[in-house]
Amino acid sequence: MTFEELYQTLLSDSMKGNESLPDCDPKQLDCLLNPEKYAPVLRTESCDGVTCGKACQKSCIFDAIVPDEKGALTIDPKLCTGCSACIEACDYKKLTASRDILPAMKAVREPGAVSYALIAPAFLGQFSDDVTPGMLRNAFKALGFTGMVEVALFADILTMKEALEFDKNILSEDDYQLTSCCCPIWIAMIRKVYHELTPRLPGAVSPMVACGRVIKKLHPNAVTVFVGPCIAKKSEAREADIKDAVDYVLTFQEVQDIFKAAEIDPSAFPESEKEHSSRAGRIYARVGGVSEAVQKTVEQLSPNRPITIKTRRADGIPACRAMIEELKNGKPDANFFEGMGCVGGCVGGPKAIRDKETGTKLVNRYGDDAQYKTPLDNPYVTELLSQLGFDSVESLLERDDLFTRDFT
Repeated sequence: MTFEELYQTLLSDSMKGNESLPDCDPKQLDCLLNPEKYAPVLRTESCDGVTCGKACQKSCIFDAIVPDEKGALTIDPKLCTGCSACIEACDYKKLTASRDILPAMKAVREPGAVSYALIAPAFLGQFSDDVTPGMLRNAFKALGFTGMVEVALFADILTMKEALEFDKNILSEDDYQLTSCCCPIWIAMIRKVYHELTPRLPGAVSPMVACGRVIKKLHPNAVTVFVGPCIAKKSEAREADIKDAVDYVLTFQEVQDIFKAAEIDPSAFPESEKEHSSRAGRIYARVGGVSEAVQKTVEQLSPNRPITIKTRRADGIPACRAMIEELKNGKPDANFFEGMGCVGGCVGGPKAIRDKETGTKLVNRYGDDAQYKTPLDNPYVTELLSQLGFDSVESLLERDDLFTRDFT
């Protein structure tokens, strides 16, 4: 039985309430039952790196692929970020993304459990063109979730925080800021490969972490399950200083597998409108979205500041590295830099269901449909911050709990 066959068998059985385990490779079984013990990328077959020329190892900028005592290539879970470059590099298809479905759905379906699906801004159109956010919310409830929360609302809050950081810190033509929102691959590159640039990162968590922390503050025993196109979010959710936020991470493809196994069609559910995010938070899902959101908010926040915000973006690891090398060589042509590890941004993530061009169009459409353009316009941002004990928007810079982390 291959890893994929084992995965599909266990998924089907779990949706039917069958807890018996098939006769299979115990290591592969453990990977599916206890994914937190392993890297977000799994090796499904052994490899000595001879025949293939160690293509996976050469593709990893984080040096996460190393030989064991017998010379076989292994993946270090402490170093792997889940960027998926090695999966693409392996011509022999011996690498795959980890799957968190079995423990996640077990936790969601525990009697009395309170659980929330935290849906990434790239979700629109991923499961079907005619599936609205409200329909998807009801589909998650049919799976056993208490509800669904759009992470875009928390992207609004992080946009506000980064705009305030920019307004506070960028005071001369030589100053610049690296965005710390959204992409764990970009952040890992800076922290692990270009660590000398970490002082340029404002201390902000990602929208995923912000959403998870707020849900757990309001519902302390809640199970939080992030859903998005990204394998790297599995690694981010386990980082020591922020692992209090998200219990499980599922990709769009994993959720699609769950819907199929449970015979759930999201488009068959009624509407349930509860969208509260602005355009700024919704466009985080595509390249340039973060920098555009922060730029519009800075301009609205401080329209007469002498040093205006000038943004630059890069998507894909090679482009991000090239942009960072220019910064290191003293050639900044902007003062706010956005990096996204996947080409196209989150819509180009390795586990997105739609192609990045279609995903970008859908994200832009959803952004244009927003009632509010920036978080400064969005009364739900102010209302939520007040509920969380923030006296003012400016207090986002004064408190270091929910939305802040230390990159040093």
